[in-house]
Amino acid sequence: MTVLQVAAAQLSSGPDPIANLATATDAVQQAASEGAELVVLPEATSACFGTDLRSVAEPLDGPFAAGLRKVAADLGVVVVAGLFEPSGDGRVHNTLLVTGPGVETSYRKIHLYDAFGSRESDTVAPGNELVTFGWRDVTIGLATCYDLRFADQFTALGRLGAELIAVPASWGAGPGKEEQWDLLTRARAADAQAWLLACDQAYVPPVGTDPLGIGRSSVTTPLGQTSARLDAAAGTLHATIDTAVVAPIRARVPIL
Repeated sequence: MTVLQVAAAQLSSGPDPIANLATATDAVQQAASEGAELVVLPEATSACFGTDLRSVAEPLDGPFAAGLRKVAADLGVVVVAGLFEPSGDGRVHNTLLVTGPGVETSYRKIHLYDAFGSRESDTVAPGNELVTFGWRDVTIGLATCYDLRFADQFTALGRLGAELIAVPASWGAGPGKEEQWDLLTRARAADAQAWLLACDQAYVPPVGTDPLGIGRSSVTTPLGQTSARLDAAAGTLHATIDTAVVAPIRARVPIL
């Protein structure tokens, strides 16, 4: 059994990675000062959608990742954050960097947002590998935003042993989109029979079809119950994750 203090730092990224790194650093420092051991930032923390993603893409040893790596190491916390890295085919990867003491991994978004008039695949190359990592005896899975619409990814993460799934997002606004976000975060937690910590970009008024965020970051139990949720504005959601509840739920309802 492990009890883990986690936080979703719901912020609003702009087009400048340098300014966004400063915002992300402040958010991580604040969350850590309030007891968080794992801090999840949104998808596209390094630069918002609508930016020329090729021009802001950096390798995982670039300055944005290095800045996150430093604050995580200095504070002794694990940070999960979205950035863009060159893909090698003229596009970029929509990547989650995970970094902290004894932890270093990344996940490239598998399911690209070719929906609601948006064409993420025009500029983003998909990943093809599920990723989990261990932190303080907890197995944590990773997914990004539009992945929430694909139940099999979360069932697979549950089968890989994930007890908590971190889901950074930059959810597109629009009719019914808040309800879909709420429904899908709950459903995917139940599919994985795992805790789910979803961190969205704070709400930004829509600009074309770019997904810029609606807020509503949340923590969901392995039974699909929302235990805490933010509103649309920037802020930090804190929660206690007790992994002791996961195994009994999976034993009683053996869907995995």
